[in-house]
Amino acid sequence: MGSATTNLPQVQPPGNKVKKERYFGSPIRIIKRLRREWPLHLLMVPAFIVTLIFSYGPMYGLIMAFQDFNPAASFANSPWVGLENFRWLFSQPAFIRTIPNTLFISISKIVLMTLASIIFSLMLNEVRVSFCKRFFQTIVYIPHFISWVILAGVMQTLLASDGVVNQFIISLGGDRVAFLTDPSIFPWTMIWSDVWKGFGFGTVVYLATITSIDPEIYESAVIDGASKFRQIWSITLPLMGPIIVLMATLAMGNVLNAGFDQIYNLYSPVVYSTGDIIDTYLFRIGLEGGRFAVGMAVGLMRSVVSMILMSLSLFFAYRVANYRLF
Repeated sequence: MGSATTNLPQVQPPGNKVKKERYFGSPIRIIKRLRREWPLHLLMVPAFIVTLIFSYGPMYGLIMAFQDFNPAASFANSPWVGLENFRWLFSQPAFIRTIPNTLFISISKIVLMTLASIIFSLMLNEVRVSFCKRFFQTIVYIPHFISWVILAGVMQTLLASDGVVNQFIISLGGDRVAFLTDPSIFPWTMIWSDVWKGFGFGTVVYLATITSIDPEIYESAVIDGASKFRQIWSITLPLMGPIIVLMATLAMGNVLNAGFDQIYNLYSPVVYSTGDIIDTYLFRIGLEGGRFAVGMAVGLMRSVVSMILMSLSLFFAYRVANYRLF
């Protein structure tokens, strides 16, 4: 009995307030910490220099978005046009069309990917045979590491009009489905194929959260007569809540990233009306079309919006899931 009481939490007396620890403290304390931890800060210097060179140095090229850039004249001699590139950009119906396409595809991917990862992790947690559990987890995890360049070729073969999938649909009495050429079907083909490819990675995070739950909570629920569904609904999902909120809010920072490598390898002019996204439009205008300044304007606008969304996501992650970077 004596050893059991040592694990009980220490209760603070009623009038005593727990002092919150501050991150930094007074300047004197900061100086003392720097003197004590300077070898650790010294280890960060190479990474800091590399970040300056390869991440912040190229940002000088952002002035291209405000110029009539000529590669032969360089940045210094290209004429300054101000916001003209942005005005031209928003006057193009093709670009305006890519905004709802991008939002629809990316948000659908985030929602369905989260649901698929949660559901599969709950199902996988109920598998009691260790070998089967590892086997199924590996099977769904492998596609995450396969490039879309390879998968695109596989999908074009499987989803062709005379491919295996359509042959199977016809054998069941259905009609052929133009997965990659029908504008109304193409976005959903991109969404579900990306969910299939990536939900296994999210399963790892959620499964680790489930396995960290104290088994005694489930044992108490069984004693109280709770069914397996009630245990999942009342114990597992609420305890997974902070991680679910954290993963969802962090994913919102990529809401303008609908998957360039996937869509570029699978789309065609036939499905531009519903399948063209900001990244593919940027590639066609900036690189294939040679309008480097307009392409930079698209990239700059996308980066600014992504930064704002990421900041808001981190704010909500801190307020809801108590997650913070610093």
